[in-house]
Amino acid sequence: MSLEPVAALEALLFATPEPLPPERLAELLPTLSGEEISAALASLKARYASPASGLMLDEVAGGVRLATRPEAAESLARLAIVRPSRLSRPALETLAIIAYRQPITKAEVEAIRGVNIDGVLRTLGERGLIRILGRKREPGRPMLYGTSRAFLEYFGFQDLSELPTLREIEALVAPSQASRPAEHAPREEPERAAPTADSAAGPAAAVPAGSGSDPVPEESG
Repeated sequence: MSLEPVAALEALLFATPEPLPPERLAELLPTLSGEEISAALASLKARYASPASGLMLDEVAGGVRLATRPEAAESLARLAIVRPSRLSRPALETLAIIAYRQPITKAEVEAIRGVNIDGVLRTLGERGLIRILGRKREPGRPMLYGTSRAFLEYFGFQDLSELPTLREIEALVAPSQASRPAEHAPREEPERAAPTADSAAGPAAAVPAGSGSDPVPEESG
């Protein structure tokens, strides 16, 4: 006996840790029309909207997935799940530059940060947070970098239009700076060649069934 559309959709979302975009859902549910899949998604979203549920339908990176509710974070922390360490400040700064200025070359990022980023760039690539978009049309044909779908998943964005504006960032940073005592800023050390402790950890508030990302082949410019 075949499952009802909502039940079949729920089973698919439970079985995969990655967000499923509409086109992938259409492949996995070939007997359903686009309208029927949309209706099933709406029904499932309404079901998990209840505060009595520990799960929610998370819309991220152009797709949907099942995730735990933010309110369950404290309970989940007791599981003592071992996670990779969070991104370091140099890695976050580099990732922010790439996100807002993409496509961008390594030399252009280094000109902004003022330090060598070989190690950080390697770490971000290993975590799948950045990808190679092609090569710049200039002498040496340097590679152009941009953010990946895993980047959207990590920060919970549907697309790059949801990146905070500079005004929003300044509003968040200003209060924390005002509360700090006056002190000299510490000098940043250059990145090491292989900062293995600099890997990313997924958001604690919404935990999918797993994680993963597909390698992105280099494109010719």
